[in-house]
Amino acid sequence: MSAAPANAHIDAETRLVALLGHPVSHSLSPRMQNAAFRALGLNWAYVANDVEPQHVQDALRGLLALGYAGANVTIPHKSAVIPFCDEIDEVALRAGSVNTLVIRNGRIHGSSTDGLAVTGAVRAQGQRALVLGAGGAAKAVAVALAEAGADVVVSARRDEQAAALASLCGGSTLAWPPRGAGFGIILNSTPVKDALIVAPSEGQQVVDMAYNRDGSPTALVAAARAAGCATVVDGADILAAQGAASFTRWTGLEAPLAVMRAALDLA
Repeated sequence: MSAAPANAHIDAETRLVALLGHPVSHSLSPRMQNAAFRALGLNWAYVANDVEPQHVQDALRGLLALGYAGANVTIPHKSAVIPFCDEIDEVALRAGSVNTLVIRNGRIHGSSTDGLAVTGAVRAQGQRALVLGAGGAAKAVAVALAEAGADVVVSARRDEQAAALASLCGGSTLAWPPRGAGFGIILNSTPVKDALIVAPSEGQQVVDMAYNRDGSPTALVAAARAAGCATVVDGADILAAQGAASFTRWTGLEAPLAVMRAALDLA
């Protein structure tokens, strides 16, 4: 496990929360979550841990042994952690993707806040939604969009992954790279930030789950703003929304969303 943030006050009573991923050095989640803990006067700390895929089970055992309160899970472990959870909520189970772990009484509870962060930011009912990518985040988002009433179309570099996700959410597939015409929603769940996979058009709703650490717009967000898209949601907005939901699951308290979003702007 990595050390806690240098500016955090750590003592024997500090509750710890981890980020598990590979890599994690780019993540702004520690900045955001630690700002939230400070805002509410909580003696909690959030630390990022780079976990290679072969060590996922060992990492979860470590969280239990060290008394962690929970964790976030990011690329590439969102599906890999599922076999090691004692309980999984229905949303995560349907999506086959977990991004939040809560540890209580020696048991690991898995859930996902990715999908709700997206469906809370767009109008999904009756829309045709293009989901770029088929990884863990894409699974959570595609299922959530379908359940919110969207017709989901999946496009990914690996045809077999796209087909599996389309089957999971009752959608269809489109060859890679896709065209964006005819969609009400375009959502990028890939890590691609500097290249424009799909050119958005005026009136579309665009969500990019990727973000640049320096706060500059990704290629998709910049193109969407230039095109006059109806809704443009960047990765920092999604990160804050899903992070706030995770915060509440760990602490039982309402998350200071404004503080968390502002912390991302200071990165």
